[in-house]
Amino acid sequence: MDTRKLAYFVQIVDSGSITKAAAALHVAQPALSQQVSALETDLKQRLLIRSKQGVQPTAAGHTLYRHAQSILRLVAQARQDVAKSGAAPAGRVSIAIAPYSMASSLTPRIISEVARRYPDIVLHVTEIYGGVLSEAIKNGRLDMALIYEPGPIRGVLFTTMIVEDLHLVVNAARTDVNAETGEITLEEVARLGLFLPEKIHTLRQAVEAGFESKGLKLQLVGEVESVPSIARLLRADLGATIMPKSAADALFHEEDFHVLRIVDPALQCKIALCTPDHDPLSEAASAVLLVLKEMLQEMLSNKYGR
Repeated sequence: MDTRKLAYFVQIVDSGSITKAAAALHVAQPALSQQVSALETDLKQRLLIRSKQGVQPTAAGHTLYRHAQSILRLVAQARQDVAKSGAAPAGRVSIAIAPYSMASSLTPRIISEVARRYPDIVLHVTEIYGGVLSEAIKNGRLDMALIYEPGPIRGVLFTTMIVEDLHLVVNAARTDVNAETGEITLEEVARLGLFLPEKIHTLRQAVEAGFESKGLKLQLVGEVESVPSIARLLRADLGATIMPKSAADALFHEEDFHVLRIVDPALQCKIALCTPDHDPLSEAASAVLLVLKEMLQEMLSNKYGR
């Protein structure tokens, strides 16, 4: 097995067709098929299912695909690190930050600080959801992420950074919500229609677990993944939502919204730093990780005085 065969195999899976992969790689199709056959012989496993529509990886193929991505990424990073040894950190670093979180407010500062300290680092920042992010880190498509902690997942390491209480956010024009105490019981929340992210999101799972613990039924109006969309829906008073207070304060700081802490029981979520537990970070990614930790520590010190 060599890296060229692995690169060919990854391209075939990504293309979904040996013909398309051969064109992309500028390699003759028979030669590409021969490379796949050599891999299957070496591993003593069938790696691809061939059909008129193209090719799909088998279970063994999926496993090889995941490892091949990590191996190829390490090889490319090794070449880059050796070539730039002794120079300032440089290269592309991918980081994802979960929406609906305190950490999402850090994005402008992270970009600004990385640009100031490491002008040769290109920072790629995205917002996706927890389950998707952890899988992307395992596959090497992301270097790190700040996400709602979903619990142990093989292949990634979670370091809890923030624990936040969940709050109800509702249009202040509603007359069926008492906002005088700044709190609302979960039973009262259950009477309202809610917009929440889809089930893959750890925030949604925390909310559903709270409802189940009290034997309450969740009134789901819709599943919304877009933060700007949720803001527009609440401004139109089409429902309410649940999120950490820091996110609510950032998104709904206007006076026409109530942000109420949920009690009886209180609901909490954890924001964790997610990194691969098997592959070392590149020099550039390690530099960004240090900046990220500094930003989080400063934010926590300002918020909690610690």
